[in-house]
Amino acid sequence: MSGSLPFYQKHHRHYDRGYRSRETQSAISQYQQSSSSYSAHSKSSSKGLAATFSALDESRLSPLPKRAKPTYLAMDKENQIIGYVVPIFRGSQEYASGLSDTEEARLKESSGYMARRGLFTSGVEMERSERSEHTSRRAVMRESAERISLTKRIHENEEYHKRMNEDNLMHTPEFVIKPRSHTVWEKQCVRLHCTVSGWPEPRVVWYKNNVSIDPMSDPGKYKVESKYNVHSLEINRCDFDDTAQYRVSAMNSKGELSAFASVVVKRFKGEFEEDLPTPSQQKANSEPDGWVCEYGITFETHIVDKFDVSFGREGETMSLGCTVIIYPSLQRYKPEIEWYRDDKLLTPSKWVQTHWSGERATLTLTHLNKEDEGLYTVRVITKSGYESHSAYVFVRDSDAEVEGAPAAPLDVVCHEANKDYIIISWKQPAVDGGSPIMGYFVDRCEVGTTHWIQCNDTPVKFARFPVTGLVEGRSYSFRVRAVNKAGMSHPSRASLPAAAMDPSDRARKGTSAPWTGQIIVTEEEPSEGVVPSKPCDLTITEATRNYVVLSWKPPSEKGEGAMYYVEKCIVGTDSWQRVNTEIPVKSPRFALFDLAEGKAYMFRVRACNSAGVGEPSEHTEATTVGDKLDIPSAPGRVVPTRNTDTSIVVSWEASKNAKELVGYYIEASLAGKNVWEPCNNKPVKGTRFICHGLTTGETYVFRVRAVNAAGLSECSQESEAIEVKAAIASPAPPFGICVLECVRDSMVLAWKQPAFIGGADITGYFVDYREVNGGVPGKWHEANIKSVSERAYRVSDLKENVNYQFQVRAANMAGVGIPSIPSEVFKCEEWTIAVPGPPHDLQALEVRKTSLVLLWKPPVYQGRDEVNGYYVDIKEAEADFEAWRGVNEKACPNRYLKVSNLKEGETYVFRVRAQNKAGVSKPSEPTEPVLAVTKPGTKDMVVDVDDDGVISLIFECDSLTPDSQFIWSKNYEEMTDTSRMTIETKGGKSRAIFNNPDVEDIGIYSCLVSHTDGSSGSYTLTEEGLKELLKISHDHKFPIIPLKTELAVELQEKGKVRFWLQAEKITANGKVEYVFNDNVVSQGEKYKMNFDKNTGVIEMVMESLGDQDEGTYTFQLQDGKAKNQSSLVLIGDVFQKLKKESEFQRKEWIRKQGPHFVEYMSYEVTPECIVRLKCKVGNMKKESVALWYKDGREVQANEKLDFSEGWLHLEIAQISKKDAGVYEVIVKDDRGKDTSTLNLTDQGFKDLMNEVFRVIANSSTPLKIQSTEEGIRLYTFVNYYNDELHVTWHYKDAPISFSDRIKSGVVGEQLWLQITEPTEKDKGKYAIEFFDGKGGLQRTVELSGQAFDDAYAEFQRLKAAAIAERNRARVAGGLPDVVTIQEGKALNLTCNISGDPVPEVTWLKNEREMVSDDHYILKFESGKFASFTISQVNTADSGKYSILVKNKYGTESGEFTVSVFIPDEANPPVVKRK
Repeated sequence: MSGSLPFYQKHHRHYDRGYRSRETQSAISQYQQSSSSYSAHSKSSSKGLAATFSALDESRLSPLPKRAKPTYLAMDKENQIIGYVVPIFRGSQEYASGLSDTEEARLKESSGYMARRGLFTSGVEMERSERSEHTSRRAVMRESAERISLTKRIHENEEYHKRMNEDNLMHTPEFVIKPRSHTVWEKQCVRLHCTVSGWPEPRVVWYKNNVSIDPMSDPGKYKVESKYNVHSLEINRCDFDDTAQYRVSAMNSKGELSAFASVVVKRFKGEFEEDLPTPSQQKANSEPDGWVCEYGITFETHIVDKFDVSFGREGETMSLGCTVIIYPSLQRYKPEIEWYRDDKLLTPSKWVQTHWSGERATLTLTHLNKEDEGLYTVRVITKSGYESHSAYVFVRDSDAEVEGAPAAPLDVVCHEANKDYIIISWKQPAVDGGSPIMGYFVDRCEVGTTHWIQCNDTPVKFARFPVTGLVEGRSYSFRVRAVNKAGMSHPSRASLPAAAMDPSDRARKGTSAPWTGQIIVTEEEPSEGVVPSKPCDLTITEATRNYVVLSWKPPSEKGEGAMYYVEKCIVGTDSWQRVNTEIPVKSPRFALFDLAEGKAYMFRVRACNSAGVGEPSEHTEATTVGDKLDIPSAPGRVVPTRNTDTSIVVSWEASKNAKELVGYYIEASLAGKNVWEPCNNKPVKGTRFICHGLTTGETYVFRVRAVNAAGLSECSQESEAIEVKAAIASPAPPFGICVLECVRDSMVLAWKQPAFIGGADITGYFVDYREVNGGVPGKWHEANIKSVSERAYRVSDLKENVNYQFQVRAANMAGVGIPSIPSEVFKCEEWTIAVPGPPHDLQALEVRKTSLVLLWKPPVYQGRDEVNGYYVDIKEAEADFEAWRGVNEKACPNRYLKVSNLKEGETYVFRVRAQNKAGVSKPSEPTEPVLAVTKPGTKDMVVDVDDDGVISLIFECDSLTPDSQFIWSKNYEEMTDTSRMTIETKGGKSRAIFNNPDVEDIGIYSCLVSHTDGSSGSYTLTEEGLKELLKISHDHKFPIIPLKTELAVELQEKGKVRFWLQAEKITANGKVEYVFNDNVVSQGEKYKMNFDKNTGVIEMVMESLGDQDEGTYTFQLQDGKAKNQSSLVLIGDVFQKLKKESEFQRKEWIRKQGPHFVEYMSYEVTPECIVRLKCKVGNMKKESVALWYKDGREVQANEKLDFSEGWLHLEIAQISKKDAGVYEVIVKDDRGKDTSTLNLTDQGFKDLMNEVFRVIANSSTPLKIQSTEEGIRLYTFVNYYNDELHVTWHYKDAPISFSDRIKSGVVGEQLWLQITEPTEKDKGKYAIEFFDGKGGLQRTVELSGQAFDDAYAEFQRLKAAAIAERNRARVAGGLPDVVTIQEGKALNLTCNISGDPVPEVTWLKNEREMVSDDHYILKFESGKFASFTISQVNTADSGKYSILVKNKYGTESGEFTVSVFIPDEANPPVVKRK
């Protein structure tokens, strides 16, 4: 069968050539199924010709032989199908071998022919032995022939309708070639490919561990291709993470099919990296102090640039990252990075992605859900130990689709997966949308599809639900939606897939790769014919008001295919009712629904199999239907505690006697507002939680709710109100102690402010000192009993030439902090050097991305002379000591300097050196590192001049704290003289007002905001800037009224003329005078004035214009001391044009009082190429009429007038030249009439037809290639074809010259180009161009490469099939079905034979070949006429005769039956013709 093709495939218009290469059993089964109806009617079997000869052999032993059942399959001696023969009466389905596609097919076809020839030769001998058959077979043969003829016509009709029914051609996807598994080494590439068939063409998707692969998510990693039903997935540079199970899914409208392949990536076990230190011989374990014996080093790990508390919203993407510094740095050494959420290790998945760049660890949450909320920890593990960092991530609910709908549930988990059901649990959301949640809907989705199905018809309130109706062995994902009276929430995140399979099957599953989801189940050999025994240990594992879950152990003897029936009984009755009557349960667990709440039930189970139903189990105890789990009680006392300036620590007492507690939700509200917002969207299990994201300075109250599967508890009592501000603590120790001056008995010390001041201002410092003799420190002594506010202090009563150490403690309102680290050892001896001491107390202000201002205090020790200048040095914070470089070449006389040209994002340190006549001092202590960046929200100081001309400087700050103050300075010295400036501060804005600005106010003004992160700004007031400000101030003191628009004129309805302007700002005291040609005009019949002081619009309206109104119009404005005016000149042509337009507008208004056209007549062409004339009318009423005219003759519109829509239409279908003309439509009633005209002649008609052609062109389908027996045809379809349409065919961008070989034409809506007998020269680009009067439109197709090869091969096949059909051997007719003849008469039959080459003719009697002799005269004349003559018939001549004609293109046969009767029967001769 593999060598030849069934007729229904050869002539099928959707036949896939790839089918010929598939030698599968499905091809044979499809053929047998398609011919089963015919075999049933004809009562014939499919055993082949061999079965026919077997029946003939049996007939020799029987006086009434059985008639062989006809068959059309040809088999060899091993009963292998080798072909088939189609009898003559099968018409269009006659057998034809055609041209084989491969050498193997030709060989098998030749084998089939030789087998049939042998069978026909052996049939001759059988025919001779059957001449003595009884004449009673005549009637049977006659009835059989008639039945076969009738069946043939029915079968042909069925086959015809099958071919006409396109749905019959559709079938599910099928993998012709499945992907195979691969094992590769790292960094190699692997390619998975498969071949898929199906109709409609399937959509193919690749999956990795059941997660769809998106090539765009990792460019260069994956490459997916699909071409000619061959689909491939290429994985570049495989690494160990690519080890997985890959699945390819093919899906169309008829179904889905998947195939699997595994990829295993092996890793080389090479030697140690050459860049690492050579491992020692000791065991490669780290010592307790972190010493790694393997490499002889200790790794030090530092985590910097840490991620902080983060806030996101559902659906967003969030990344957490930090920089990891490992010392010593070993090339290619990779630490182990682990990420945790709530102490649970995270692994890469669809929702979580991790990345390590070599120095930065990143965790990306690709699609935030509330399940992603929690405490995230990154752990960096080396052989010396690990370091970690944690921060909380909050995920807010996304906006609901319906206002007031609840938030989505979360944490959907599958429990107790069985063959018949899976229990789903989830957590209730924190936000109910403002109304109570009525319940939840559970949806399921089969893995590999995207179709979600709702599992419950009514919402369930319990956060746990068993899903039934699952298909055993399939995997499902689940999601949950909440519903309240406002609407439905967003669905939750889908659960992990769970397989509907009995747990005992999972226990017996076969081994598989850990990355795959395949489950191989091995069943025990069942016992046959054994009725199962009682199930045992029946228990109720779960009970709610909606359902009850039963569980039991299978019986010890369950026989083959054991299943279960569950029965229930209401307590107090003896009536047991079977619950699952229709479908027995397969697994030893079952969920019951539809139980009456409040009633008590007992349950029992029976096992059954093919042998019968077993005895029931012991029944359960009486169980009352209802929720066994109560909603938890409200939590106890809630106590808030200050934490930071944006967070509060909330603690509470746990709910009492709470069962199966899931956690708590915390809510916050501004005190007195009663508007509650959730602090967490994922329940927390402890009784303490830090609420982040609060507003500094606001006062909040808190409450807590407990949650379990039964629901949310009542809210706890509100906490006490608490203000959000940082908790106060004692300050950290100062640092950087240095000596500024030293004399015989005293030393001046300086130090730096602590980095952490404890949330309150430092009130002072305490200094301690101790002697150091011979390196041995003594006892600490207090240097000052009363605190000092400055960061410099003179310690007195010291001993000369004695070494001392010092320590400093800072104090605030919370107390005195711990002392600083002891300073270096300083010797108390008088300084005698000539140069000054170092400056101190360096401070960086106004830090921006490229500049900052450095301030310092002068040296305490002046040296021999006074200090006359300073030098500032700078270096990068991480640079070496040698990197110090000077900022200013010339000494700076001031104690401040602006440092510019910084590099954004770089960190710097600074120091200052003092200078006097003797020289330059030692440098000061360097500053703390300063990052050159402009912090978000930073604002610069601005200068402002108000409406009264007052000049002021303004500085704003958005990061104020309750203790913040604005400190103003001039030339960086705090201002104490209030006579020059007045300071006003309100909220986050401070204003410094110049009382009487003059040259004395020139200088640098700066403002520092205390208790912030250094918020500061400055403004330099120069002499030129002061002059400009004074000019602006003068303009404000003596203002003019600003105008948004100058005086303008416009026309209004009825042709009214409106003069108007708009002032930008004017008060209620403003006045206007209207002047025409220097004369003031006033309100009256001619002039209507209006002045809207809210908008500043001033207008004057005139009903119409006369010749006397030509001139100049002026509006004069006055508002207090501010004045302005605007004029408009209307003379000459400008005035006449305005007057004419006014008159036209008045006439238009009059026209529109009756029915009129809002839009005049135009046309449009619909996609169906119908020309629609349309116009929009207005002010119509019921009595209004519309009349259409063409060239002055009224035409009837095809539609009823509908004035409610305001449109009139006239449609012209199949437009042609006779439709050219002038179209007119009139609307009228008792109020008047209006007319609209459209000229569709000459150019107007050409433009219309071009639009029609454009629509036709746009409706054309892409050019397609079709092979015919004459050649190749290119064609396209249009929605409508018009004879006027101009179409041009192009080949290689040149018009085609048509000939007998290349023709074009139109059939209906199909435009085609026929290429007869195509050759290689016909390859190239073809195009059809539609002309539409403009650019036109082209449809192109590339007839080259594979497309041309496929089309040419199909043309050759069709051409060969046509030749074979024309030239195959045929029996044209002339033979009867049955001949009844008297014994002794002569019989002569003749039939016509056709075929090229001339066929071979063989006559058969009873399936045996005949030879011409004196009795049987067989002739074949002129290659056309075959005759059969019996010179004198006798009873032995009765039987079945047939003629077999054949040539190389095919075989055909004709049959007839001869019945010889003895004259005594007195039956006249009968010849029944076909």
